[in-house]
Amino acid sequence: MKSRSHMLGTGLSLGFRTAIVVAGLVGGYLLFEFGRLQADYNIVDAIAEKQALYDEIAGLEDQIVTLKQEIALLETHREIEREAYQVVEANLTDLERKIQEQSDAIAFYRGILSPKDGGRGLKVQDLKLTEGKDDRHYNVRLVLVQVMQHDRSVKGRVDFSLDGALNGVATTYKLEQLLPEDGSSSWPFAFRYFQDFDRELVLPEGFKPEKINVEVISSTKSISSVKQSFDWLAGSS
Repeated sequence: MKSRSHMLGTGLSLGFRTAIVVAGLVGGYLLFEFGRLQADYNIVDAIAEKQALYDEIAGLEDQIVTLKQEIALLETHREIEREAYQVVEANLTDLERKIQEQSDAIAFYRGILSPKDGGRGLKVQDLKLTEGKDDRHYNVRLVLVQVMQHDRSVKGRVDFSLDGALNGVATTYKLEQLLPEDGSSSWPFAFRYFQDFDRELVLPEGFKPEKINVEVISSTKSISSVKQSFDWLAGSS
């Protein structure tokens, strides 16, 4: 009987202790929740706030994608406009070049048929110098015309020389002294309206050219020879 009472008392004591522990845990949780409620914070609000932040992030990511697409589209438009501008500019430059070429051609033929000075016979229409690929190398373009006298061809030869200074001393070089190794000093001509020539010159070391002398010597009767001098002005090729 005593043993049964002891066991009953022990069971009650264990249950009581368990109840106390459970009550303590529940009380602690309630106190924790009360504290969070006092701080105006609870699990529901935290979840809602977290979801709102996720939604905002998703919205911003969508905006980023949209802005990237707009940037790509604008860059594509800009590239198309740039290429179109380059095409227009190239076409305009080509058109201007063609117009200039035609204007030069018209002026050239007008100079043959009806020169401003009213002269007749042989004439040096143009002489142009350009720099060559190698040092001291130059290209000479000479255009000869027969003005207002086209009933027959004219023949003859060109005599070419350079005046300048060699190491400070006045010097004149003839054509044969200015040619590359494979160049020919022979410079004949034969034409009815005009003829152009391209010759290569190699200047001696230390020589500074100043003036070009061109003598067009006619071997055709009744057509006079002509001699002209030009300042040395060499442009880039």
